[in-house]
Amino acid sequence: MITDQNGTIDVRFLRTTFLLLSERNVSRVAARLGQSQPSVSAVLKRARQVFDDPLLVRSGQGMAVTERGETVCASLGRILAELSETISPEEAFDPATTAFAMRISAMSCFNGFLIPPIAERLRNEAPVASIDFFAPAESDDLTEQLSSGASDLLVANWPAPHESLRSSTIFDCETACILRADHPAARAGAMSMDDYLDLPHLSLGSVVRPAFSPIGGRLKQLGVNRRVALSVPEYALVPPVIARTDLIFTTARPYAEFVVDRYPDYGLCVVPAPRDFGNMRLYLLWHERAHKSPANLWVRNLIRDVSRRYGADLVARPTPASMAGLAALAAV
Repeated sequence: MITDQNGTIDVRFLRTTFLLLSERNVSRVAARLGQSQPSVSAVLKRARQVFDDPLLVRSGQGMAVTERGETVCASLGRILAELSETISPEEAFDPATTAFAMRISAMSCFNGFLIPPIAERLRNEAPVASIDFFAPAESDDLTEQLSSGASDLLVANWPAPHESLRSSTIFDCETACILRADHPAARAGAMSMDDYLDLPHLSLGSVVRPAFSPIGGRLKQLGVNRRVALSVPEYALVPPVIARTDLIFTTARPYAEFVVDRYPDYGLCVVPAPRDFGNMRLYLLWHERAHKSPANLWVRNLIRDVSRRYGADLVARPTPASMAGLAALAAV
């Protein structure tokens, strides 16, 4: 049972269980709570009985959370966060000590360069939080996920946010193309829209939904179509495919530079997309149900801060052509 001897919900038991599943270490939880190890071990024993599952099992020199334990941990994080809001929305939330769980859906093209610095801040400033970053599937109804609570935040570059969601612009970035450094289009420099449309393109399967694709959405606004010669199911395939073909891939400048920097042996470069595209806007989106959540608000502010610092750094850096394309041409 999760109630105490008076029949009320035992919040201390729930919080200790959440910390055990988050920390995966009895000694650390005992030190954090100022309790003895035997008393914390007793909570774990009770939790195993309540949830009818081992929850934590030995793995190597540490402990691993069972599949059931992962579900319990996520649920307890949400329950404890909502309880904190109900009791004292403003004063109760301290990211350094509050146990909360959050699921953040992020488009894959931003994960490589945004999630690492965000994760660093989260671990330093919210050490007992449980954060789940995941990439949405093409078939996912992202708006429904936010409204139902299946997801708490969404980082996306939609042409325009859905009107039912709250949103905040994180930063604007240039639209750019990734291609081989020895590609004729790289030698030509700046591309006109006519030049762009004449080229064969690589895309992701998600372009079948223009409402969620900044590239497809912008081309639709302009009343033009590009020739997609090949589609791939995930971003991880973009660099090796571009390196072996005459295709070009259109994306956000930060991702393009990330790819070129990360895979120097592929011989890729970055060229600005035609000016008709304008800038690509990165949004943070959430549902009204989470708008006043202290945990959600704190995480939103952290993501905004990290992203805007990154965006400011982009403005201060050289343009893609001067960094990668011209360097490649000089070596020819």
